[in-house]
Amino acid sequence: MNEDAKIFVAGHGGLVGSAITTGLKNRGYRNLVLRTHAELDLTRQADVEDFFERESPEYVFLCAAKVGGIMANSTYPADFIYENIMISANVIHSSFRFGVKKLLNLGSSCIYPRSAPQPLKEEYLLTGELEPTNEAYAVAKIAAIKLCRYYNEQYGKDFVSVMPTNLYGPNDNFDLETSHVLPALVRRFHEAKVSAAPDVTLWGTGKPLREFLYANDLADACVHIMQHYHARDIGEFVNIGTGCDISIKELAELVARIAGYGGEICWDTSKPDGMERKLLDVSRIHAMGWKAGTSLKQGIAETYEWYRAHARR
Repeated sequence: MNEDAKIFVAGHGGLVGSAITTGLKNRGYRNLVLRTHAELDLTRQADVEDFFERESPEYVFLCAAKVGGIMANSTYPADFIYENIMISANVIHSSFRFGVKKLLNLGSSCIYPRSAPQPLKEEYLLTGELEPTNEAYAVAKIAAIKLCRYYNEQYGKDFVSVMPTNLYGPNDNFDLETSHVLPALVRRFHEAKVSAAPDVTLWGTGKPLREFLYANDLADACVHIMQHYHARDIGEFVNIGTGCDISIKELAELVARIAGYGGEICWDTSKPDGMERKLLDVSRIHAMGWKAGTSLKQGIAETYEWYRAHARR
């Protein structure tokens, strides 16, 4: 990508999109095309096609998605599968129709079978049943991977897909109903500290193991791939993560310490845990010259400071 290339970051206002937008600007890219949801509804095919015809972006980062944690995925499965399929189909198809040179599609590690061997290798896709609590979202993300693959195969396009592990960072979604586990913990422990609550009750047993990647690190990986690699180099997709995981119990204790909360942490074992473990094999992205640079402790501390600065007074 040349520094004057016209780049559309779909979903620039979200956690990943904002990190990628900042990463591009820091590298000298200035010709960025950005639209809010109010300005462009990516689930509407005609609107997306009109936008691509009018703006003619050369490169696309497909970061837009309807996302959420285990509660949101379990409560709104129809919304998750519909909106994410429509967003991906419209953006990928319009990128094909209107001559986009290269597209990067952001997926999710939930695409892997719940019983797949750990760590999760790219070739494990579609080798078993999905985790029921996020199946709808996973199916939509798998469909996007396959869309990119088949446009590459049938039409010679250069549409790459990356599968990041669990993400967190500034500008995350901290809504307790729809957020992922780490931002939810940040908010819960901050509010418990402010209100001097004697205890905080969390879902599940705390035993599941999860891997977490700072959003700015993901942005760095995505720009690295767009600058140096093509779909023919990558294959169907590539994992992006740290290669290290932590139990939810240990994570909760770490967030509590960073937030300065000293009360008791209780566990509601009647609530679901989700997959026992979800760790990505990152040997392929390491071989491509990229490794995550932010420690979990540092990333959580920066996320907490951002949240505390932006939390409602």
